[in-house]
Amino acid sequence: MEVVCLNAGFYPLINNREEESSSDDPSFTVYGLLYSKHNREGETLSESLGPMFTARCILGTYKKYLASVRALRKQIKLQNRMSTLPHSVVAVCQVTATPDKEANFSACKQLVKEAKDRGASMVFLPEGFDYIGSSREETLSLSESLTGDTISQYTQLARNLDVWLSLGGFHERGHDWESDKRIYNSHIIINDKGDIISVYRKSHLFDVELPEKHVSLKESAFTIPGPTLVSPVQTPIGKIGLGICYDLRFPELSLALQRHGAEILTYPSAFTEATGAAHWEVLLRARAIETQCFVLAAAQVGQHHEKRSSYGHALAVDPWGEVLADCGGEKPGMVLVEIDLEKVSSTRKSMPVQQHRRDTGFYHSLEKT
Repeated sequence: MEVVCLNAGFYPLINNREEESSSDDPSFTVYGLLYSKHNREGETLSESLGPMFTARCILGTYKKYLASVRALRKQIKLQNRMSTLPHSVVAVCQVTATPDKEANFSACKQLVKEAKDRGASMVFLPEGFDYIGSSREETLSLSESLTGDTISQYTQLARNLDVWLSLGGFHERGHDWESDKRIYNSHIIINDKGDIISVYRKSHLFDVELPEKHVSLKESAFTIPGPTLVSPVQTPIGKIGLGICYDLRFPELSLALQRHGAEILTYPSAFTEATGAAHWEVLLRARAIETQCFVLAAAQVGQHHEKRSSYGHALAVDPWGEVLADCGGEKPGMVLVEIDLEKVSSTRKSMPVQQHRRDTGFYHSLEKT
């Protein structure tokens, strides 16, 4: 049996064979930081192969060791499933949310079920998947906490269908709701066990007046900007960096997520028809090109109520900037996309822009002149 033993904080990796040895010397080889043998007396392995790294494996009896290996293999299978499978199918959805939360959930539930039936391991729903209110007062009154009925329905749906969900953004009541009646615009990742594993709160709020385009929105009137970015999330399709809608216009965010390991960026959105027609696709492609990540953007589409409509065109873009799929701008639906992480590594290898990027001080040098 071969074992690779790494320093603390890394997953150990073992080979795929598990063999019960009947010899008098049930030894194994340790590579990397350690190289030694372990016998039935449970010797300590502590020989370091480098001055900067030290590791220690204290093993009990050989049988106990085999039991630990079996448990470890389960962990490794999950890690392999979540990070090494080169091809995973995702569903990028678009919906037409209204102030009717029950009808919205019914429509989203149907899309998630269809996506699962068609082989998707993760489903992406857009900003405002829970509802889009017709006024500030209605938007606030319909909001909930993360422990409310809406998210509980989605965690149960994920668990029942054995599927991962990206839900963003959800109208989440703020921590001081009772005193200030303000909300967060929150992007929630739910795993296939129904657990909430990450919550990102939108950091750039859409306060825009474009009278010639008939666009007038002031998100900050009732929304609290999120305090921080969140680390990319390990999922069955790769490591996902989270944004929401207007965040798309800020490349600093996408580059920060890429530096912290993102292979996929996701921007669930509800773009206006005017801004969508002008900027939606070009922004998504730009974020993909500059980070060399896949970009997945679920979208709202059509008329939500008499005051608001959305552009649609839920989109998937590959690391080269090529549009893989487009939901169109007319009706709800989904596109299924195959995520091949080899495209990320090959694109970054052939054009290593991250290696060519200068240090942060260089880009701030103009401020000193």
